[in-house]
Amino acid sequence: MLPRKRASEGVVVVNETEEEQTLNISSDNDNASSVIKKHRISESTPAETNNAVILDDSSNHSTSTTLAEIPIMALGDSNQTDIDEDLHSRQLAVYGRETMRRLFASNILVSGIQGLGAEIAKNLILAGVKSVTLHDEGTVELWDLSSNFIFSENDVGKNRALASVQKLQELNNAVIISTLTTKLTKERLSDFQAVVFTDISLDKAIEFNDYCHNHQPPISFIKAEVRGLFGSVFCDFGPEFTVFDVDGEEPRTGIIASISNDNPALVSCVDDERLEFQDGDLVVFSEVHGMTQLNDGKPRKIKNARPYSFTLEEDTTNYGTYVKGGIVTQVKQPKLLNFKPLREAIKDPGDFLLSDFSKFDRPPLLHLAFQALDKFVSELGRFPVAGSEEDAQKLISVATSINDSFGDGKVEDINPKLLRHFAFGARAVLNPMAAMFGGIVGQEVVKACSGKFHPLFQFFYFDSVESLPTEPLDSSEFKPINSRYDAQISVFGAKLQKKLEDTKLFIVGSGALGCEFLKNVALMGVSCGDQGKLTITDDDVIEKSNLSRQFLFRDWNIGQAKSTVAASAASSINPCLNIEALQNRVGPETENVFDDNFWENLSVVINALDNVNARLYVDQRCLYFQKPLLESGTLGAKCNTQMVIPHLTENYGASRDPPEKQAPMCTVHSFPHNIDHCLTWARSEFEGLLEKTPAEVNAYLSNPAEYTTAMTNAGDAQARDNLERVLECLDREKCETFQDCITWARLKFEDYFSNRVKQLIYTFPEDAATSTGAPFWSAPKRFPHPLQFSAADPSHLHFVMAASMLRAETFGIPVPGWAKNPKLLAEAVDKVIVPEFQPKNDARIVTDEKATTLSTASVDDAAVINDLIMKLEQCRKNLPPEFRMKPIQFEKDDDTNYHMDMIAGLANMRARNYSIPEVDKLKAKFIAGRIIPAIATSTAMATGLVCLELYKVLDGGHKLEDYRNTFANLALPLFSMAEPVPPKVMKHRDMSWTVWDRWILKGNPTLRDLIEWLKQKGLNAYSISCGSCLLFNSMFPRHRERMDKKVVDLAREVAKVELPPYRRHLDVVVACEDDEDNDIDIPLVSIYFR
Repeated sequence: MLPRKRASEGVVVVNETEEEQTLNISSDNDNASSVIKKHRISESTPAETNNAVILDDSSNHSTSTTLAEIPIMALGDSNQTDIDEDLHSRQLAVYGRETMRRLFASNILVSGIQGLGAEIAKNLILAGVKSVTLHDEGTVELWDLSSNFIFSENDVGKNRALASVQKLQELNNAVIISTLTTKLTKERLSDFQAVVFTDISLDKAIEFNDYCHNHQPPISFIKAEVRGLFGSVFCDFGPEFTVFDVDGEEPRTGIIASISNDNPALVSCVDDERLEFQDGDLVVFSEVHGMTQLNDGKPRKIKNARPYSFTLEEDTTNYGTYVKGGIVTQVKQPKLLNFKPLREAIKDPGDFLLSDFSKFDRPPLLHLAFQALDKFVSELGRFPVAGSEEDAQKLISVATSINDSFGDGKVEDINPKLLRHFAFGARAVLNPMAAMFGGIVGQEVVKACSGKFHPLFQFFYFDSVESLPTEPLDSSEFKPINSRYDAQISVFGAKLQKKLEDTKLFIVGSGALGCEFLKNVALMGVSCGDQGKLTITDDDVIEKSNLSRQFLFRDWNIGQAKSTVAASAASSINPCLNIEALQNRVGPETENVFDDNFWENLSVVINALDNVNARLYVDQRCLYFQKPLLESGTLGAKCNTQMVIPHLTENYGASRDPPEKQAPMCTVHSFPHNIDHCLTWARSEFEGLLEKTPAEVNAYLSNPAEYTTAMTNAGDAQARDNLERVLECLDREKCETFQDCITWARLKFEDYFSNRVKQLIYTFPEDAATSTGAPFWSAPKRFPHPLQFSAADPSHLHFVMAASMLRAETFGIPVPGWAKNPKLLAEAVDKVIVPEFQPKNDARIVTDEKATTLSTASVDDAAVINDLIMKLEQCRKNLPPEFRMKPIQFEKDDDTNYHMDMIAGLANMRARNYSIPEVDKLKAKFIAGRIIPAIATSTAMATGLVCLELYKVLDGGHKLEDYRNTFANLALPLFSMAEPVPPKVMKHRDMSWTVWDRWILKGNPTLRDLIEWLKQKGLNAYSISCGSCLLFNSMFPRHRERMDKKVVDLAREVAKVELPPYRRHLDVVVACEDDEDNDIDIPLVSIYFR
């Protein structure tokens, strides 16, 4: 069992000398002796079966992959103990249990604990690998504080690895962290599944890589470097590495509508959802009626993939004729990769992974530049000095010499200007670059240990020279000033550093993105000067599930305000940070906190939000006050960034994703065909039974007269339904003992999974037809079967247990200890008398896909409502005056509250009715709890990319083409960078404006002043409104009487606008025409009256 506590007392330190190597581990860790033992798959053990994926065992298929063919890799042994699902739930949603188990068994070496090494180690420790060994022979310098969040000025002079252990251990006490502080030998590498080097010479890297490549099993080798605004990654996972899951996406499925008896056969699917198949995919068929030969489970290759059809490379002429039904499911295939060792790859790198198509010629040049830098350092024993033209020329000449030796493969243009920038920043590790590459490399280690996602193959180069100041800098600008920002100054100069320090920054959100942003800006020195200020706000509190990626929080912070804890942690990274933490949600209701003055004084806004509505609101505020907004988001291994720059780019709200497709209500309630439908229904029923109905009961009991009057006045089907549910709860289904709760739960089972299904198939028998004569039960509908309750079925009994315990909670009934004993519970269930069910002839079942409610209006609703109210009054008289129910709000992250047990039970029993594959509680939690998959690596990468753009924003002189929006998918891996889209420009006469413009009229003008002011621009105002009220319209003669009134007074009188003391202006929307009577869409007009 993994330790559940994440405190820092279990510190592991390795003190190593060349004469002896001893491992010192504090007494918390019982298995000290086996810390660095390898967990590998051995050819001679049955453990292979836990790590192999057999996709096709047929002998006649050319792409079959059998167990024997899958090479043995240095994957972690997946037979690890329990996963703490409360802690790792968001990560489990990305990786799944098998990958997590392999991670938990993996030992990793990170060599070089400067900024990049620290970021990689942080991400791996959060992910939960078995052990991380930190190797560094150097000592902490003030220079390191520009990029390493672990070190403080007190650590200067200490060994980097030793100085890192305690703070890294706090991130996850379940990970064993040890150190190596002396020279590393290649033999020592055999202790690890994967090794990462961030500060190593090319010669040494080749030596170590040769050892790793030829080791049995191979050791995954990663070499990564960050040099100023330039970075590189090289991966070698061995001669034969199998990727079990190339993209991490769920297998695609389709519901079959028809299959032809042809060669090749045409398969058509229902147009419920587009197929996502591609030519060459393998698929399997199931549940096909008629053409049953396809149900043999054999993977078949498809071609001619279309949105709703494909052809099958198979002759079905002599197969049975297709009748109905059928599911087609994609089979994910393993992929074998043959990595070249560094010795060969450096000379023949193959295709580079591109990130920016405007720099398609850049990777070969950077491949050369990093080799030249290695040679420069090996010859001179130091890095080039920032600002030294002599050193830059020396590097250029080394690069030229190496390039000339390439012969036909030489780089055409070695770009001396770029190499000069490379030389100047070569010694510096910048925090945003370390964050970005820490995310990329951390993800590559996960791939190496698990076979999950496609590895980076094999070189990746990146630069962000556009982040440099636009104005040329004097060499004196780069000189160190003995500050913690010296490394950053060596790249950007002292002037930009001053701008960073004086920034007034607003970070909205303090979750995973917010924590990373705080760490980044603290290290960059943003808002750390006398004039600077950072405001962060978040109205949320810390939960256990946050700890696996929101790395500024610890387990002892659970329940505390996120923004306060994060601000305190950021201040410990850089004590000069001027930070204020607020707990306010940013929205219209807090405009008294985030008022005009607040927004006007900001330099820049960074969003770290998790929902679109909040993003849109902040976007509108930034648009209004013309402030730069740096936007980002993550979804599992994917991340995106968007720069919103005043007057240069479109705003965030200018383009929207299409809304998520919602299943029709009738599908969810009567005709589900996938587990999502079942879980949507289950959550809806949970909330109706345990939250909404008890809340309605309390609303009635708190003020019976007011409640019944409101229902009478409403007089509709919804009011009738509400009253029926309240009466049911207080009369027929009222519970007074725990046995009553068991009875209620057992009868609910009968109602949901037997009676309702019996009624449905009575109303619509299996041979029923639609009004057009087509079979009613045709795809995607699935014909259901009622369930017969059995106390011997653990899932039946578990549903009754969860339901009865939650029902008892709503009534305040104590749960007896025997309730969790299956035998005693089964005996109590057997006592329940279940009435015989008789289907009704007049039952109405909604089949209209456009219906939005299941309630049906009736002519006698008013009479029924009056009757229900009279019955309720009788019930109320029999209740104690203080009686109230306890509504239960759904909480997905507490595994002891039985909420997910009930929802999973509801969903799986329903799935069983409709022959839909069931899911475990964890999968149910992801879907019903609408959990957003999240991992630390993509979050770190997104924030690193945003902070590279922050340099540009704060410098102030950059053009549109200098900025980059990014979409990345670390699973593939894919990096796609592009210029932002400019805003749409409107024109009139010699004027032009965009969505960013706001016209301002000061001096507390009258209505006449406003109209005249616009007339001078060649615009005739015919309508002026404030909010939803019309202040002026030229068609209304009486409005002319308002001409000499102040606009602000009209707003108060007519629009009833309340203008608080902090508000200095109000906005009006003016509809205008030009002199030719053409409508002109003008910007918002702000009237300043104070």
